[in-house]
Amino acid sequence: MPAVRRRRHVTLEVLGTAALGAVLVTACTPSTAPGRTGQAAPATLPPTVMTTRPGLTTTAVPGPAFVGSVTVLSPTVRARMTGHSWRPGCPVGLDDLRLLTMSYWGFDQLSHVGSMVVRSNQADAVVRVFRYLFAVRYPIRRMQPVDDFGADDDASMAADNTSAFNCRGVDGSPGVWSEHSYGWAIDVNPVENPWVRGTVVQPPAGAAYLDRSAVAAGMIHAGDVVVDLFASIGWTWGGTFRNARDYQHFSASGR
Repeated sequence: MPAVRRRRHVTLEVLGTAALGAVLVTACTPSTAPGRTGQAAPATLPPTVMTTRPGLTTTAVPGPAFVGSVTVLSPTVRARMTGHSWRPGCPVGLDDLRLLTMSYWGFDQLSHVGSMVVRSNQADAVVRVFRYLFAVRYPIRRMQPVDDFGADDDASMAADNTSAFNCRGVDGSPGVWSEHSYGWAIDVNPVENPWVRGTVVQPPAGAAYLDRSAVAAGMIHAGDVVVDLFASIGWTWGGTFRNARDYQHFSASGR
């Protein structure tokens, strides 16, 4: 039987990242209050978030304006999620979730608009992170709710999908909820940033990215702009986990 991701039980080995919280709080305008619809303000990238990593723009450049909104879940979205990514008994109710609609730069170097579902009290902070990732043109393969993949985590990862909420248990640990079940965890470019424990790699296509000293579009490295931006809102990167490396994973809980 293949090994599975056991994100809940890993031990953290916290590594240092740049302290950007104060800069981002003063430089970012919140997208909207939870439950309200609106467009996020464009970002001026703080100098402290610059990176010299090859393949990534190091300054905010002219281009399409970032679009970011936070909305309550519509009846249509609720109906689509119910019985799939959400069901009665999940640790967070539908009223406490928000749909984020955000711009991102694709691997095709074009601007796209995607969406994800997160916890209401994390929504504005997450929009701020993705606003800055858009400003530096950090590439994202796709950004779709997991319900587009039947709420199947393996299918979402295989599609290299950046996603957030999915009410599911930790594989192999009955009764233990994944951090995604609370709406406060996000997986970014899972193929380029796989979950790794020993010889097990998920998704399997992530085996091409096991050399973490390499640089390729969409990869995440310690101390880079992606890690620093999530750290600035108090989220922890799974690339610092000790018992398994979850390079795609960021969470508000540290698990």
